[in-house]
Amino acid sequence: MRDSVTNPTKERLSACLAAQRHALRAEGPLTVERRAETLKGLADAVLRHTDDFADAVRQDFGHRSVHETKLADLYPVVAGLRHARRNFRRWMKPRRRPIQWMFKPASGRVVYQPLGVVGIISPWNYPVQLALAPLAGAIAAGNRVMIKPSEITPATSALLETVIGEVFKPHEVAVVQGGPDVAEAFTALKFDHLLFTGSTAVGRHVMRAASENLVPVTLELGGKSPTLVAPDYPLDKAAERIAAGKLFNAGQTCIAPDYVLVPRGSETVFVEAFKAAATKLYPTLGANPDYTAIVNDRHYERIGRLVADALERGARAHEVNPAGETLQASGRKIAPVLLLGAPDDALALREEIFGPVLPIVPYDTLEEAFGYIGERPRPLAFYLFSHDKETVEYGVQRVVAGGMAVNDTLLHCVQEELPFGGVGESGMGAYHGEAGFRTFSHAKSVFRQARLNGAGMTKPPYGKRMERLLGLILR
Repeated sequence: MRDSVTNPTKERLSACLAAQRHALRAEGPLTVERRAETLKGLADAVLRHTDDFADAVRQDFGHRSVHETKLADLYPVVAGLRHARRNFRRWMKPRRRPIQWMFKPASGRVVYQPLGVVGIISPWNYPVQLALAPLAGAIAAGNRVMIKPSEITPATSALLETVIGEVFKPHEVAVVQGGPDVAEAFTALKFDHLLFTGSTAVGRHVMRAASENLVPVTLELGGKSPTLVAPDYPLDKAAERIAAGKLFNAGQTCIAPDYVLVPRGSETVFVEAFKAAATKLYPTLGANPDYTAIVNDRHYERIGRLVADALERGARAHEVNPAGETLQASGRKIAPVLLLGAPDDALALREEIFGPVLPIVPYDTLEEAFGYIGERPRPLAFYLFSHDKETVEYGVQRVVAGGMAVNDTLLHCVQEELPFGGVGESGMGAYHGEAGFRTFSHAKSVFRQARLNGAGMTKPPYGKRMERLLGLILR
């Protein structure tokens, strides 16, 4: 029977890690056959439990669109597991590297080894994807893994533990549940690598704790992902795609458009276009199964404070409530809100919103718009709407962001051949596909001396022969 590690104490966490390390020493990394078996097995298990996951996430959110769960939590996981299974043998092949001429006929290669035991801390907003997508890379690389899912989504976390238990042995992959105290103890463990997805503020604490044991970290944080609509791009088309990306999961997405830059004088046109697009997507809100609720009361109240603060500072709010409904706080559904005229010191323009609130910022020139973005912390995502090749290339080169999508939103995140990660305050490191395999592997250099070689020429006693050699190589 699987040994449960639910609600572990600090000692229990250490014992779980010790069991995985013991298995690593006794059995070595996961074999190629075991990696293939478990990658397929986990994909099959997720598919078997599709409805269970949809129900669990809906229970945790109060209401979460079943289709959004399947699209954003389950599909990327299954696609990523299958992609890893198809390709990890190719990724792990040693790569030959050229040797400098004076050391030939020696040879060189890079061998990819699993790091050992990897820790994964996943958040609540996409509780399945953000736990299992990094797991795919860690398993493809041959590691053993401990996962700490969010306590904010307890039903989903419990189901994750059940599903993991159907595929893996505890000394291969273990799920540990608990609150902030468990998370704190988890970050203090001596892993071989730690991946954390969450807020920038918590990311700082995670990195500080990991540094005590010199544990390397991958931080997938958030930040204020900007969207820039260039003058050449149709506002109505941009509004459609921005609305779809912003309102997916009610804005509770780390790469959701956080604010939109539009040409000055077109703000009202954009607002009306956004309203029309949102109305088409969500003609009703309260009982609409497609429109997701805010995850808990704390976040519901936090979003309300962002709007109230902006209004107090002179902003104008445009609510999108097509049916004119009265949305009860108990249901935690918030009608989309567009903010015009919010000053730069408004909370909505300083803090990550993580909800269906979208500030609109006018600009006079593209140079000004790009400068506005560049003056702020580097974002996790950047969205640029333009058909002009020079504008697009300028944006690609000028804006430093974790990832970028041109003429759409969010979709770069679900491409397994594209690395996903942040930069600066939006994180460090990347995963997805081969990038995940590389993150959870050590690229070990191997130099092999030939049986017949000239290494003796470089050893003392030095003399004229060495002088001639140095004259050649330093010329």
